[in-house]
Amino acid sequence: MLVRDAMSTVVLTVGPAHTLRQAAALMSARRVGAAIVHDPDAGGIGILTERDILNSVGLGQNPDTELIHAHTTNDVVFATATWTLEEAARAMAHGGFRHLIVLDGGEPAGIVSVRDIIRCWVGARAPQPV
Repeated sequence: MLVRDAMSTVVLTVGPAHTLRQAAALMSARRVGAAIVHDPDAGGIGILTERDILNSVGLGQNPDTELIHAHTTNDVVFATATWTLEEAARAMAHGGFRHLIVLDGGEPAGIVSVRDIIRCWVGARAPQPV
């Protein structure tokens, strides 16, 4: 199976000037664990995850005043839709993260998460009805 079979193509995109609370509210409403951060001033595409928000709150930072820019991962590992799910899982395990932005022609085409991969693997290995 390929990344294109598992990835979400409707992704949440936020800007660097949003607050962490705004990002958390949007992520919660969409039921996603990550958002693509489009920040032309920082070199393009980054990612904000639920863990980034949790770490900030855990440090006692105010989610109403903390801006996404300060919590964005800009050193992102990207996937393509033609990667195998094994390649994506290997990249996630090696890098210690749970989401990959999927690029098509240099532009975001989706996000694939560990949960997406597991869902495909479990579905593909489910016993077939007799």
